[in-house]
This record gives sequence, C-alpha cells and structure tokens, in this order.
Amino acid sequence: MFPEPTTLYPLVAGLKRTIFLKNIITRSNIIVGDYTFYDDEDDPKRFEKNVKYHYDFCGDKLVIGKFCQIAQDVKFLMNGIFHNHSYLTAYPFAIFDKEIAENHPKSLVFPNKGDTVIENDVWIGYNATIMPGIHIGNGAIIGTGALVTKDVPDYAIIGGNPAKIIRMRFDESTIKKLLEISWWNWDIEKIRENVDKLLTSELEIE
Repeated sequence: MFPEPTTLYPLVAGLKRTIFLKNIITRSNIIVGDYTFYDDEDDPKRFEKNVKYHYDFCGDKLVIGKFCQIAQDVKFLMNGIFHNHSYLTAYPFAIFDKEIAENHPKSLVFPNKGDTVIENDVWIGYNATIMPGIHIGNGAIIGTGALVTKDVPDYAIIGGNPAKIIRMRFDESTIKKLLEISWWNWDIEKIRENVDKLLTSELEIE
C-alpha cells in the first residue's frame, strides 16, 4: 500500500533521508501539499533552513503543490532578500535605526514580488535556487544547480544560470490534456490503479 501522507519517512527501504515534507513544516507562511517529498542525505528535517529571508513582515508565502520532488540543498530565496536600489544608496538604514524608520517611512519600502508558487508534480534538482515571487508550472523539471529567475511554464525542462527552457516535456495537446486530467488531484487509490498509464510516454488516460 502507498504510505499515508502523514508518514514522516515513506521510503520502502526505511531510509531516513527522504520525508513527506508537509509533516515537518513549522512556519505558517510555508504551505506544502500531500506526498511532496524532500530528500537530504544529511538531514531532511532541515528543509526550512533552505527557505531564506522569509520574514513575517514581508507577508509572502512559499506554496508547494502535491507530488513534488525536491532534492538536497534546493534553496528558496524569499522577498526579504531585496533592498531598494532605486535610491542613491541601497543600504537599509531603517532596520538599524528606529529614528530613521519613524522619520523616513520610505526607508522601510522594499520590493516585493509576491508569493513563490510551485505547482504539482514538479521535480527540482540538487542545489537549484528559486528567486522570490517565481511561479513554476505543473510537471516542470528544474535542473541541478539552476538559478530560476523567471516563471516556468507547465511541463518545461529548464537549466542553467540564469535558467532557460531546454525543451518541453510534451507537445501542446498532451500538456493541455494532462492539465485537464490533473491526476495529482485524484485519490491515491485511483492513482495506484492508473500507475501503468502514468508510467508511459503516451497519453492513454481518459
């Protein structure tokens, strides 16, 4: 039987390098769907340390869908990373000086690109970095070491620094049908019954 989404260490072999991620999330501004896993041979429970500059005052969320696969040392940089570079100086004086903060409100205005959203069935390779406010579409694959600075279309394979589209996984009609099917929203028994069809390169699911 496929493990329950509440299982912490779901690997059949019992190894503790892979976890169903939602079970160790402690921050309310990180939302993770069922069956998404994080793999880390050192300590998979350290995932939240890889979500950088995620301050409450920025108001942004990291949203990760279902059945995603996240490799070791993937980093998500959130909106707290930004300084305002439209002024003559980008130095954030106000975070150190209360009087400056009170007398110069614009010193507390920083860029914000919104939530970072990873859709469903996304595979993010080892040591990739996702910049703030990025949207990664369903079924996308992010290559090892990629620096993702732009939104990623559904079922695109991207890589490089900065990351660019290498190719699409399927043709447009297949992608459209896969998005209509949205297999990741099926209950787990229906998924198990259709595994043979999901593990092919030809779309045979009605």
